[in-house]
Amino acid sequence: MAGWKLEPAYQALATDFGSIEAVFALKGERLTHDPLSEVIRVEREGVNYYVKRYTGAGKGLRRYLGRPRIKAEWQNLKQFAKWDIPTAEVVAFGLERNGLAFGRGAMITRELPRTEDLSALAERNDARLADRGWVDHISRQLARHTRIMHDHHFTHNDLKWRNLLVDDQATLFFIDCPTGDFWWGFMLRYRITKDLACLDKVAKYHLSNTQRLRFYLHYRGRERLNESDKRRIRHVVTFFEGRE
Repeated sequence: MAGWKLEPAYQALATDFGSIEAVFALKGERLTHDPLSEVIRVEREGVNYYVKRYTGAGKGLRRYLGRPRIKAEWQNLKQFAKWDIPTAEVVAFGLERNGLAFGRGAMITRELPRTEDLSALAERNDARLADRGWVDHISRQLARHTRIMHDHHFTHNDLKWRNLLVDDQATLFFIDCPTGDFWWGFMLRYRITKDLACLDKVAKYHLSNTQRLRFYLHYRGRERLNESDKRRIRHVVTFFEGRE
C-alpha cells in the first residue's frame, strides 16, 4: 500500500492529519529519535496524539523487500483491535515509495489516558505489584490476550513489560508491535516461547512463583500442568540464560 488514510471519525483534524505531507510538517514534543524514525507528541483539542514517522527502512535490500516497519506497526495494532485486545487507536496512517523502494511513512495514534507501562511500575516497585488482587486481575487479562494472539498463529516478538500499559481502572493495553507476525510450525512454537520468556524476564523479579505459574495456567486454560506444559516452562525460564 502507498497512500494516506485518516479515519472518518477524525476528519475534523484533516488540516494537520489529512495528508502525509502535513504529518511530516507537524511540530511537537520529540519523545524518541533514531536514524530511521522519530516519535513526537502533539495536542489537538485537549487530546494528545503520538506521531511516529519513518524516513528509512534500513540499508540495502531492506528498502525493497518485506513489509515496511511502519506498515507492520499500524496493521498489527489494527489486528489487536479486531481481536478485541485493548490497544492504542490508530487515527491515521500511510506511506510513500520512491519507485519500488520505501520512501517515508507515518502513523498517528490517540493517547491512552492515565496509563503507565508495567516496566515503570517495576522500576519503582509500585505498591500495586504487591496487591495480589490487582496482580491477578492484570495477569488474567494478559493471559487471555496473549492466548488470543497465539491461537491466531501470531506472536508479538517484543512482549516486554514496557510494551504493556495499564490505566487507573486496571485495564491492560498492548502497544508497540512492529515486529509481530504470523508463524507456523516450529517457528510458531519458538516465537511463542520467546513471547512468554519476554514476559517472565521481569516477572521473575517482581512476582512470586505461584503468581507466575497461575499466569501460565490461565494462559493455557488449565487447572494443572501436563508434560507439554512442563517442557515449555523449562524452555521459557532458560530462554535468556547467558544473555541477560
